[in-house]
Amino acid sequence: MAFERMDPRRSGYLRPLGPMSDTRFTIPLGDKELILVGTAHVSKDSIQEVRDLIHNEKPDLICVELDESRYTAMTEKDSWENLNMVKVFKEGKGFLLMANLVLTGFQRRMGAELGVEPGGEMKVALELAKELQIPYALCDREIQVTLRRAWARCSLWSKNKLLAALLTSAFSTEKLSPQEIEDLKRRNELEGMMNELASYLPEIKETLIDERDYFLAAKIWSALVNLPEKQEQEDRAPQKIIAVVGAGHMEGIKTRIHEFARSTPALPDLIPYNEIPRKKVFSRVLPFLFPLIILSLLSYGFFQHGPQMSYALLSRYILWNGSLAALGALLAMAHPIAVMVSFLGAPITTMSPFVGIGLFTGLTQVSLLKPRVADAQRIIEDVGSIKTFYRNRITRALLVFFLSSLGSTLGTFMSVPSMVAELIR
Repeated sequence: MAFERMDPRRSGYLRPLGPMSDTRFTIPLGDKELILVGTAHVSKDSIQEVRDLIHNEKPDLICVELDESRYTAMTEKDSWENLNMVKVFKEGKGFLLMANLVLTGFQRRMGAELGVEPGGEMKVALELAKELQIPYALCDREIQVTLRRAWARCSLWSKNKLLAALLTSAFSTEKLSPQEIEDLKRRNELEGMMNELASYLPEIKETLIDERDYFLAAKIWSALVNLPEKQEQEDRAPQKIIAVVGAGHMEGIKTRIHEFARSTPALPDLIPYNEIPRKKVFSRVLPFLFPLIILSLLSYGFFQHGPQMSYALLSRYILWNGSLAALGALLAMAHPIAVMVSFLGAPITTMSPFVGIGLFTGLTQVSLLKPRVADAQRIIEDVGSIKTFYRNRITRALLVFFLSSLGSTLGTFMSVPSMVAELIR
């Protein structure tokens, strides 16, 4: 249903108007009108619907579900060529980049199967905005902020589930038909999918969907409020905004726009939605806890049983930690020197809460096997299969970073009970 602006002295500002479709929703607001169109990001029908809608409605402003980073990646063909992997690892963005690549690669693979460029409907909306000289606004939150907020809010168990889901999707061979893609725009299909995501990873659903519903609605509302009035309006025709968003955000955006129209005296505050949550107490303590436990065990062994026991405990710690980190690097087909760095460095970096072995193995890998221009140009396509993932020097460096870090973490967990077993033997 759509909503019509009412006299504020009467009960409520908005009232329902007529039937609505699953993909389009019109909200009249006084002398302005907002048209929401819900799309699937790899749908030919969505591209055509957006094209027809803009030509027919001739809006005064077009809003799209894109942020600056994704807009740059979509419009500048050489955006990946400027990727500095050394900077990525030094700034601790290895996990974020891998997650971003996997998500983008999954969409690209689905689009390739259907003959559609992912985000094609957003691209068409922007192209028509420029062609018809219509102002446009990018209304989504920066993807890096979204991913960092999602990661920060996840528990250790949820992080493991998220990584498993990302890796599964990266190499999944499942194919969707065009009809199945179109079905994802239907409300009942969307509700089922959202409920499944909420039950599996509630923190992720809240960050990727609910928060962005609010963010998108707030940016669209701000654009609507700040839209300059026409000097002369023919037949008092309302000013129109078309907002092109993923179908999964339609219901949330409608609810938020309704709330803003009823009660928001000023523009919505987006600062809390751009902040990275502080880690929970346990997450902040954990990096210090294991070094403390290991040092305590080594000290106890030395003072209670002598240097020989202390040496035996230290050997167990180094073998577990270093060997599993090196095994992770080997599984990533790392350069032999990067494997050696994994084995020798993991026991040392584990004792420091501020750096991880992935930083050193990743830097070693990209220093010895420097990424080529062709790797940057094909990075999205190469994420789609295990063979090309390993062949691309950028994605392989990310894999070295990830698997050596994972191996070191597992080695730390395994070394503690092994050291305790040695003490009580």
